[in-house]
Amino acid sequence: MAQISVSNLTFCYEGSFDNIFENVSFLIDTDWKLGFIGRNGKGKTTFLNLLMGKLSEYQGHISTSVVFDYFPYRITEQQMDQCSTEFIEILKPGCELWRIICELEKLHLEADVLYRPFRTLSHGERTKVMLAILFCGENDFLLIDEPTNHLDQGSRDIVKEYLRQKKGFILVSHDRDLLDACIDHVLVLNRCTIEVQSGNFSSWWENKNRMDAFHEAENEKHRKEIRRLNKAAERTREWADQNERTKIGFDPVQEHDRCKNTRAYIGAKTKKMQSRRTQMERRIADEIEQKEGLLQDIERPADLKIMPMQYHKEVLISARDYGIAYCSGNRNGISEVFTDFNFELRRGERVFLHGENGCGKSSLIRAILAHDAERKMTAQNAVAQNVYNGVELDLPDHMQESGTLTTASGLVISYINQDTSYLRGSLKEYGRKNDLDESLFLAILRQLDLERVQFAKNIEEYSEGQKKKVLIAASLLKSAHLYIWDEPLNYIDVFSRMQIENLILQYQPTMLIVEHDVRFREKIATKVVEM
Repeated sequence: MAQISVSNLTFCYEGSFDNIFENVSFLIDTDWKLGFIGRNGKGKTTFLNLLMGKLSEYQGHISTSVVFDYFPYRITEQQMDQCSTEFIEILKPGCELWRIICELEKLHLEADVLYRPFRTLSHGERTKVMLAILFCGENDFLLIDEPTNHLDQGSRDIVKEYLRQKKGFILVSHDRDLLDACIDHVLVLNRCTIEVQSGNFSSWWENKNRMDAFHEAENEKHRKEIRRLNKAAERTREWADQNERTKIGFDPVQEHDRCKNTRAYIGAKTKKMQSRRTQMERRIADEIEQKEGLLQDIERPADLKIMPMQYHKEVLISARDYGIAYCSGNRNGISEVFTDFNFELRRGERVFLHGENGCGKSSLIRAILAHDAERKMTAQNAVAQNVYNGVELDLPDHMQESGTLTTASGLVISYINQDTSYLRGSLKEYGRKNDLDESLFLAILRQLDLERVQFAKNIEEYSEGQKKKVLIAASLLKSAHLYIWDEPLNYIDVFSRMQIENLILQYQPTMLIVEHDVRFREKIATKVVEM
């Protein structure tokens, strides 16, 4: 068993306004199953890159004797068109094919995926192939960054069970179900400190709530003590000032017991009172310092707001014997995504579309948005571009529909796309492009814990989680009858997920959602539609 020692680590990116880490120290064992938890932009991926030696300009020390390997591997465009067997040696030198096949079997995947072009594999198949390569080595300490993003529930369950049987890794994930199943220690990036703790996510969260409650109670005691000391100091100051004024001059008739020699006595008494006042002020300063230290890591997510509109009819979307297929240009090249799909979305429902990757969830959403835009253009007798949040969503020419899909007339939709690659430019430019109130837009981003320093950067410089928060803030700002969110929580930190859960439960908007976070779905869904 080896150890990884981090002492007095300080790091910031060149040209950055703030430090990612500042005087950070901790110690971890390499046989742990370590979950890495923290808000978006706090430096989780940066820390993994520091361990890998990709970032060398830092202060402090990182000491270890182990070799690191990182998931996900970077697959080049050339490798995307090759079979995995052709570039395995490049990804993990010395890796033996039979070991990979053994790992694939544990991931419920046939070995033939290694002989198919990587581009033709699904998200789940790519993830499983890379995990099999990752774990086929010996004595490596593995750094696993968000392995379940874009995976359906079935693939998530397989990956969860697979990682549960392994050890010797750091797992970066915001999936509470995955963390509870796979880890035995947590490494947490708090607001101002870093802590290492035994247990899984739920045990850490329970401990954190207890500690936060204790700190809040201690803070209230400090506040009362500060108020008491302030009153005492003020009384002492008034007595000292009043006593000081009696040093010079007195009425010999009324103060017959006084003489000039009492002046020194009064001065000494006043000095003693002033010294007592100084000691009280020093105690007040100490109490304030202790109070500030207590609350530095407490998470206080702001209460988000949403402005849902009420639609006058009961049914907003209806599908009857609906189907989607894609054709490749000839009659024999038709690929059916789904057929005979029947579905209704009613006012006030929060419907989750559930199914394997490729079953047509995103295609259905795209079709709903396209039909809604077509209805509006027909009603206005105008030609307009079908754009939601900057993404053009006209149905492709090779997509064929069957049956009927109907959207209510005059429906206002707020949409979050699962893709963030199109986001460019500053927040102000994005706000103007999407007709958002700039001050409200930035205020919502602050409530989602996006630091003010990020406002000066271009969106392409953000982490994936921060980009998602831009899309969520834009959607929340738009008053709508229906909120359609396609995998909104990919890369979003745990605290923000809970914040969004509370928002939806409070305002209860009508929603159509694709999301594979089990805990989120259990809390939010009023209906789950299997596809």
